[in-house]
Amino acid sequence: MQTHTLNLQDILPLSCSRTGYCCFGKIIYINPWELLSLANEKKITARKFRDLYSDFGGIRLRFDGKTGFNNQQACSQYVDNFGCSVHGGRPLACRLYPLGRQVQSDDVHYMYQGDEFPCLEACSGVLELAQFRVGEYLKGQMTDKFEKAQDGYLELMQNIADIAFELFLDTGLAESGDRKTLALWRKMGNELPEVLAERIGPEWVDCLMIPDISDDDPLAFVAKHNDLILLKAQEKFGALTTNQELHEASVLMMGLALHLARGLGANPKELAELWIDTAKRHGGQE
Repeated sequence: MQTHTLNLQDILPLSCSRTGYCCFGKIIYINPWELLSLANEKKITARKFRDLYSDFGGIRLRFDGKTGFNNQQACSQYVDNFGCSVHGGRPLACRLYPLGRQVQSDDVHYMYQGDEFPCLEACSGVLELAQFRVGEYLKGQMTDKFEKAQDGYLELMQNIADIAFELFLDTGLAESGDRKTLALWRKMGNELPEVLAERIGPEWVDCLMIPDISDDDPLAFVAKHNDLILLKAQEKFGALTTNQELHEASVLMMGLALHLARGLGANPKELAELWIDTAKRHGGQE
């Protein structure tokens, strides 16, 4: 499928015809700050929103609503003849649609995929509406806070993976000849999200997705979340003594990083392979 990379000055048919087509049959992953934003818009707790309207411990919005376009089900937040019931708290993926976003070496790129602009598939009426520059569209969709949250959680994902590295490489576990840890890192990269969530367990999934934090500033929220996870890891793993305990802790932290990665739209398999290669370059064995 062809990818069209855009600049902020490109003009596209980005006015919404409000047919609701984009609310059916999609896969929308969310990060913890987005989950809280959705819950606040719904005026319920993050835990209740997570349990009622998401899958895999909170990383993906549930699409179990009415059947509509192409016989696909609507997002759980879609209301017939109204639209999105949590529009003010909608996640970045919804704000960007039909555009995609990619971060490479601190550079942000926007794009869309396909031979035809995505909206035209079912909303040809947009051609009769006003067109916008990409930058204008992003401003109108108020993506700024949500992009900051996304980028902050990409850093947090790496920080969690770094804990897994430290438990494996800096404790003597790798030097002991351990071959189980990297093998499980690889296995987790290939596991279904529901299997990985079960492996991690509810205590750590809750810590990852519904932390006891409330802050409207996404960067402050992510920073507090980072501190919370670091403190929990120190409390849980600060006094480990056996290689088996270190192995289990490293696997748990890597699983947590990979689970968050999926919620950020990253590919867990590719990340696991990258992190395994890094560990091997520093003495790890498989």
